[in-house]
Amino acid sequence: MTVIGDDYAFRPEERPTFVGSPAAPAHPLGRRLGYAAVAVLVGVAATLGNALVNVNLASLSGALGVYIDQASWLPALYVAFNAGANLMLVKARVQFGIPAVTGTLLVAYALAGLLQFVIPGFAAAAIIRAVSGMTAAGLTTMTIYNLLQVFPGRLRPLALVIGIGLTQLGTPLARLVPVEMMALHQWQGLHLMEIGIALAVLAAITALPLPPSDRAPAFQPLDFAVIGLMLPCLVLVCGVLGQGRLLWWVDTPWLGWALAAAVPLFTLAWLIERRRNRPLIRVHWLTTLDMARFAAAALLMRVSLAEQTYGAVGLLTAGGLINDQLHPLFAIVVLAMLGGTLTAALTLSERRLPYQIIAASLLIAAGAWLDSDATSLVRPPQLYLSQALIAFGTTLFIGPALVLGFLRMVAKGPDYLVTFMVLFSITQNVGGLAGSALLGSLQVASSHWHAQTLSEHLVASDPQVVARLAMGGGGALGQALGREAAVLAFNDVFLFVAGLALLNALYVGYLVLFNTLRRRRGS
Repeated sequence: MTVIGDDYAFRPEERPTFVGSPAAPAHPLGRRLGYAAVAVLVGVAATLGNALVNVNLASLSGALGVYIDQASWLPALYVAFNAGANLMLVKARVQFGIPAVTGTLLVAYALAGLLQFVIPGFAAAAIIRAVSGMTAAGLTTMTIYNLLQVFPGRLRPLALVIGIGLTQLGTPLARLVPVEMMALHQWQGLHLMEIGIALAVLAAITALPLPPSDRAPAFQPLDFAVIGLMLPCLVLVCGVLGQGRLLWWVDTPWLGWALAAAVPLFTLAWLIERRRNRPLIRVHWLTTLDMARFAAAALLMRVSLAEQTYGAVGLLTAGGLINDQLHPLFAIVVLAMLGGTLTAALTLSERRLPYQIIAASLLIAAGAWLDSDATSLVRPPQLYLSQALIAFGTTLFIGPALVLGFLRMVAKGPDYLVTFMVLFSITQNVGGLAGSALLGSLQVASSHWHAQTLSEHLVASDPQVVARLAMGGGGALGQALGREAAVLAFNDVFLFVAGLALLNALYVGYLVLFNTLRRRRGS
């Protein structure tokens, strides 16, 4: 590499893979280690701030003066803006450069965090979550860009696997942060943490900037029209997914109206994109059988992964445990995720990608099945193995899935990058929200059924029931019945997840067999 003034000249193999991505020249060992350290910081920071809010949402809602169903808008807004951010960020990096785009997002995130000190309340919290969602999308890409500086040419796919694996650590790490630290002075501790996260990342990427990237005009006027249609569509859909199981789907008319309003927004954006010569989203590619299969497998898997964030935590919470009692469990989850990421990286090859996804699906199915015989006496140690399997499977799956989709995108060309990034983000983020909604709804419905079944066995002629009622224990009896019904319902959820993950493994296995037979017949 030669440097002439402020202009950089790179060898062909060092040139950026896409316009808007950084060059990848040879670096000395010290600089590579620096980029690796920045990648770890950025990857964890990408999701940690929002995870701190999500794991404390019930307590935070009281401090904000809203009910839990209103507070559930916060994760929904995060997911909507995170999923929609790549509609803007890919082209923004092409036109304005990586430092300008990432720096703007981080400054906006820090300033949004300050809002809670200026005008504290739910409105400020909603703005923070929206900005946090967009920032997380930018930081996820920045994690991968920094890791691209660490690995030489043929090993660069490892940057995708390790980078996306690092972003999965936010939720379990958030479970390890003491609640008392965040709840100081009406949760000002939490807001200071988010500001600190943004400033720490800004300092790191400023101290060790990425190599320069190619820039070119990217945006077209109709891009903003599509973004203006898709973003409110995502907000409406995510709002329904976040609220549906709390307000219940058929009891709240506005949920239906919100979905009805989302349909024309999506349809109009779709029609605009189909008729453009240079669309933002290549809708014809999304409708191909190959990409439909990829999206279906990724979505099914993401729904299954809600077993850990909703199912296991919900089971332990129903048993009366609080977040601080879950620290050992989630320390194990963090270690298992790191193990899954390392295994995915060490075994990565294009031929093995489907088999890695199959193995991950089977591990998640096994973990969910192990949880399916829980009782109201279950405690974290009984879940160490099952949750470790699920955590390991999570990062064993998501990296290879990203690489598999990325290879399909590369075969089509750089114009398909926005489409792929949006598709992957929606399957993983909206899919995660949909997974919690599905599993939560299943748990509520199953809990009601089990409560009714159990109550039929509480007959007045039963001496134990008579004795409990005579001692004024009717309320305690009802609470015990509700607790047992909830645990049985969670067991149903775990069995459902096990079946879903197994179905995903069989589906990917079928695709592998089908493609193998087709190649043999063709040869």
